[in-house]
Amino acid sequence: MPRRQILSDRQRAALFDLPTDEATLLRHYTLADDDIEHIRSRRWAHNRFGFALQLCVFRYPGRLLRPGELIPFEITEFLAAQLGIAPEDLTDYAHRAETRREHLADLREIYGYKMFSGQGARDLKTWLVWEAETARSNLDLARRLVEKCRQTQTILPGVSVVERLCADALVAAERKIDSRIAERLNEPMQAQLDSLLTELVEERVSRFVWLRQSEVGQNSAGASRLLDRLEFLQALGIPTETLDEVPPHRIARLRRQGERYFADGLRDISSDRRLAILAVCVVEWQAAIADAVVETHDRIVGKTWRDAKRLCDIRVDDAKAAVQQTLRSFTELGTALLAAHSDGVSLETTVSDAPGWGPLEELVATSAQLTNTMAADALAHVVQGHRRFRRYAPRMLKALDIKAAPVAIPLVNAVEAIGGKIDRAKPTDFLRKNSKWHRHLKAQPENDHRLWEVAVLFHLRDAFRSGDIWLSHSKRYADLKQALVPFPPSPD
Repeated sequence: MPRRQILSDRQRAALFDLPTDEATLLRHYTLADDDIEHIRSRRWAHNRFGFALQLCVFRYPGRLLRPGELIPFEITEFLAAQLGIAPEDLTDYAHRAETRREHLADLREIYGYKMFSGQGARDLKTWLVWEAETARSNLDLARRLVEKCRQTQTILPGVSVVERLCADALVAAERKIDSRIAERLNEPMQAQLDSLLTELVEERVSRFVWLRQSEVGQNSAGASRLLDRLEFLQALGIPTETLDEVPPHRIARLRRQGERYFADGLRDISSDRRLAILAVCVVEWQAAIADAVVETHDRIVGKTWRDAKRLCDIRVDDAKAAVQQTLRSFTELGTALLAAHSDGVSLETTVSDAPGWGPLEELVATSAQLTNTMAADALAHVVQGHRRFRRYAPRMLKALDIKAAPVAIPLVNAVEAIGGKIDRAKPTDFLRKNSKWHRHLKAQPENDHRLWEVAVLFHLRDAFRSGDIWLSHSKRYADLKQALVPFPPSPD
């Protein structure tokens, strides 16, 4: 059987090579008084040196010395200084194989070291399978096994044995996780998941591939496409609890596998593995698509604001000529009035002659209109985006599982009013007291709620950005408390 190699040369060296750095030597190769007492009971200097070396190698890295292994000079020098003998004395050690075996037996008897065999090895293999579920990589699991052997004073087997044990444990853990997820799915759920691989959308692609095509949109059509997928996934009814007690990195790995496969490839996989991949994809995609919907809404709000700002700027630019003409007319009228006042001529006569009372009334009306145009801000034009919001917003607000901090409860109530979940007057308590929205909302007709809905959706975007509201199951828009590190408990 070919060797199952799961570690690179560098990783194997980090776990099994003898140390050469001073910090590791000080920590693991410093001999205690009782160690030196046992070592000095050996008759010859080279035997004392070899006995000490085997003891230190048992402690770190935790294995047997290999026949003919080259011992680093840093180790021989470090041990020789503690034992008061020359580093060269090690060269005469273990000319007799029996000497090395005798020392091994003495070390096991004195210090309690045991070989990797029997019941102890079986217990470690069982423990290794449990650890494999949470191990993030091959190296992580191998490192855990090495540390466990050191803690239990079990002499490490060869590197090939360690790699084979870890590989077998990883495979067993993977199958346990697959079975755990599959067992939480009842028969209707399993049938629905399998149908994703056979059902075609528009007779072109499988439902599974169609669900996977969920990029963030740029407009209301993109939001609607995302909502189609989100509503379909929600209708499947696969609970998020299906993935409970499954490590996050295992979930991520199953999702990546699902996103690499096409429907034909998944159908060829074993039942539990296939169902586990499909269940993970459904749950994870549901959260990812909800995030994409929020991101799409964010972009639509931004586009609506830019369009309103551009329209406002266009109207101001268009009014500049009229402003100049109006100012010129008022300048001429003022000059005439000042001249008439100096000559003692009746002002009424002057106005009647130039420009006349009718034109003056039109000039004043034009001036008032231009004043309003120049003073207007972009909020006066955002209502133009109401139609694009209505194409997807009610579906979005119904599909998203929105949670809120206490400060955002008024906004959530307004959101529910847009979604049709409650029937009452349109609240404005989510707006700040000095918000410009108040002035524009008061100017709207009483039965026109378009600007109010736009205001709610604008503030919804801002609340997602600030973290005042969040989605229950989300990677990007989750509760910020999940990312906070808790304070340690007080000493008292």
